[in-house]
Amino acid sequence: MFLSRRPPQLPTPDQALKGRPAPAFEVPSRHTVLGNPLLGPYPAGLEVADFGLGCFWGAERKFWQTQGVWTTLVGYQGGVTPHPTYEEACSGLTGHTEAVRVVFDPSVVSYEQLLKVFWESHDPTQGFRQGNDVGTQYRSAIYTHTPDQAAAAAASRDAYQQVLNGSGYDDITTEVLPEEGRPFYPAEAHHQQYLDKNPTGYCGIGGTGVSCPIGVAKADG
Repeated sequence: MFLSRRPPQLPTPDQALKGRPAPAFEVPSRHTVLGNPLLGPYPAGLEVADFGLGCFWGAERKFWQTQGVWTTLVGYQGGVTPHPTYEEACSGLTGHTEAVRVVFDPSVVSYEQLLKVFWESHDPTQGFRQGNDVGTQYRSAIYTHTPDQAAAAAASRDAYQQVLNGSGYDDITTEVLPEEGRPFYPAEAHHQQYLDKNPTGYCGIGGTGVSCPIGVAKADG
């Protein structure tokens, strides 16, 4: 007899875990690789971008290795439950996806270049999964902070869809939504810069191999 598993689905507000009014843990003060503070306020002139592209351990490393990125941190975003824990997010009952907050210097790296890193570092056509990682917490997402970011994200999605279709891939399932109303809740200390602390740790990040036709980003794998 084969046991059937219900496909992942986002919880309704009534189904979601209630969460808590404040974090259940402390976040480290500084980035273990870049040395800069994890939490704001950030220096004048820097900008913030939020991305979800599967397991945030490998996703964060992609961005901290990108020239012009000032700091990165991982967390939970796009859901209902305030201040969730990792176990709660992985239960599928918070509605959040695993996200990376990228604080960058736009005079060194553009938002469009970060979008190129984002698109090429995962498969954005897989819905509620990324490779072998299955669940709503692994969905692809871009949460924009400004109208310019929203326009750039939509344009890059449309451009990448064309080349993906030409390579036999399905439609992009990435949600592109405003950050407003979708707070970023930092994750626990041991998840921050996880692959710096655990160099041989699990990294589920893997792209389609299809180049995104925007910008030129410097990002070592």
